[in-house]
Amino acid sequence: MFVFAPALLFLVLFGMSAREDRRRFRNAVYLGLTCISLVIGLLAQLRHAPGGIGPLVVAAVFAVPALGVVVLAFFLIANGVTMVRKEGRSLGNLLSLLAGLAILGLLILPVAAAQSGSVTAAGATATIGLIALYVSFLFLCFLGYAYLYGRIKVRGDVDYVVMLGSGLVGGDRVPPLLASRLHKGIQIHQAQLARGGTPPVLLPSGGKGSDEKVAEARAMADWLIAEGIPAGHIRLEDQSRTTEENLRFSEAIMARDTPGYRCVVVTNNFHAFRAAMMARKARVNGQVLGSPTAAYFWPSATIREFVAVFMEHKVVNLAICGALAASGALLTLAA
Repeated sequence: MFVFAPALLFLVLFGMSAREDRRRFRNAVYLGLTCISLVIGLLAQLRHAPGGIGPLVVAAVFAVPALGVVVLAFFLIANGVTMVRKEGRSLGNLLSLLAGLAILGLLILPVAAAQSGSVTAAGATATIGLIALYVSFLFLCFLGYAYLYGRIKVRGDVDYVVMLGSGLVGGDRVPPLLASRLHKGIQIHQAQLARGGTPPVLLPSGGKGSDEKVAEARAMADWLIAEGIPAGHIRLEDQSRTTEENLRFSEAIMARDTPGYRCVVVTNNFHAFRAAMMARKARVNGQVLGSPTAAYFWPSATIREFVAVFMEHKVVNLAICGALAASGALLTLAA
């Protein structure tokens, strides 16, 4: 049973790291390594399986993901078309379409390299494949742990509910994406009241952009008041311009007004894990909860969040990608 030792080791590391702080990206990596090690251990045990079951299982293990990649590529392309139709042709809205086309390109590349008969083409294809596998592994780690993080339940009462801004429509109106966050904040506020607790302060966070008539926090507060929240239960953070500033400026307000505070931060579900990572850096004492997002919006938004997380750790990630590229080049030259 020593084949399962790596899986057990990574599981212990995951448990220790998550217990220390759920908001670390290394938790996602440990979880991914646990799953891979477990699968390898289970495959190693198939040599003891009776009859021809082992080869069938191995074939299924590789065939199902291969088919899934093809299906994923076409799904992303279709979703990208929907995003462009509904949201416009910005780079962020094109991400799922570009990802789908990139996957198809990676599937076609080995065939083209084999037909060319070129050693250089084969080496370049293998190198690109290795880098793609590494990035795909990180993406799956991010996706899996983000899903788990989104299942976190905040227990007990909190002092503040911080709601992150996301831009206004027409310079002064709350769009559906932002309204989803505010609805989630109201739910937390009402649930705490229903338990007989002290109502938490709702803290909308967002400054005034160059194309906005009022600060996002002001528009959010007006929306909350229109929904029946007493103005006395609302505290504004109206100076921030970025998510990092949302969290840093909100933390300063909470720490000054309520030393030892406890809070939750509300954003959309696709943004929750990355916002949690930023909240840890800003020393915010609280977890991040996600509100629902339109299904068609989710794939591109999730890819954008992953790219941002990847670049936040760019020194390590680009170094590994560079090492894989250098190894591929050396092997090609040796061939």
